[in-house]
Amino acid sequence: MNEASIQFRKVSLDFKLANQGAITSFKEWAIRRLTRKLSYRKMRALDHLTFDVPIGATLGVVGDNGAGKSTLLRIAAGILQPSEGIATMRGEISPIIELGTGFEFELSGRENIFFNGALLGRSWSDMNDRVDEIVNFSELGEFIDQPIRTYSTGMIVRLAFAIATTVDPSILLLDEILSVGDQRFQTKCNQRMLGFQERGVTTVLVSHSLSAIEKICSSCLWLDHGQLKAYGPVDQVIAEYLVCVEAQNKGPIPGGAPARATG
Repeated sequence: MNEASIQFRKVSLDFKLANQGAITSFKEWAIRRLTRKLSYRKMRALDHLTFDVPIGATLGVVGDNGAGKSTLLRIAAGILQPSEGIATMRGEISPIIELGTGFEFELSGRENIFFNGALLGRSWSDMNDRVDEIVNFSELGEFIDQPIRTYSTGMIVRLAFAIATTVDPSILLLDEILSVGDQRFQTKCNQRMLGFQERGVTTVLVSHSLSAIEKICSSCLWLDHGQLKAYGPVDQVIAEYLVCVEAQNKGPIPGGAPARATG
């Protein structure tokens, strides 16, 4: 059995939600706190997830909106800490969790290459050696010296992907990145992803694009309301997921299937 690059052991995460609705200011929070009109309820975003991702595997994560997919990535990236359980990551992590995360929008694209690299733990000299490669891959040309706030969504995606995938990660975490941008850029990203597989980089890809997961991933994990429903070969897990989606579109499903591994 291959050594695991990513290990989740009974990982759960709870969020605290105010019973009084959204609190929009510190003043409102302080008044409610002092008058004892502030109470919370617990929402479980992830529920006792246990799985391994072997070194060099490419894992696709599927599920409906609110299933906990992005939360899983945030725990893997170290942005969030589990309420219960242990998440172990072995290797240098390069995440693209949310569009624009790690960018300062008043800085230029070039300046953000160094800024984002610093957040990833890379030195200035290391990023300086990679600037030309990043600019060429992102195809930003003269826009690289313009403020990020002037960029389109597609331009930000190209720059984020170029930075994250040019710094030689051991573990790459991607949230919907391959479904943004034009077809030519998606093809370019897919080719780079295949190169990572050949070099043994462990990748976790969250996407609503089942075709992208089928094309790129070696295994698939299905989340439903924070619970692991299935984990195994891509074709089998996606087939089960689509059966569930079709059944939900036709009406409520009595009972529920337990979480299990496929294959």
